[in-house]
Amino acid sequence: MKRIDLMKEHQRLLKQQICENLDLLIGSVVRSPAMMYHGLTTKVAGKTVTRYVRKGLVTKVKIMTERHQKVRALIQHLSKINWELLKLESEK
Repeated sequence: MKRIDLMKEHQRLLKQQICENLDLLIGSVVRSPAMMYHGLTTKVAGKTVTRYVRKGLVTKVKIMTERHQKVRALIQHLSKINWELLKLESEK
């Protein structure tokens, strides 16, 4: 298999992984010793906002915020692959 074909396959797999992980939340789950609850902290219009997270949802919210980090890393990797593909295609 040619290098360009391998890169395109890698690109396809990355796109698939991104699509499979779009059930996400941006932010981080926080709980300070003074608080008796968990919160999801995120930026909204340049301001830090904390939303209350019910006790039963904490695990799911943590998983969803981890997915956000994973998707960010996958997009970075996809960008590198896309750049390499552009360089290879321009050499033809």
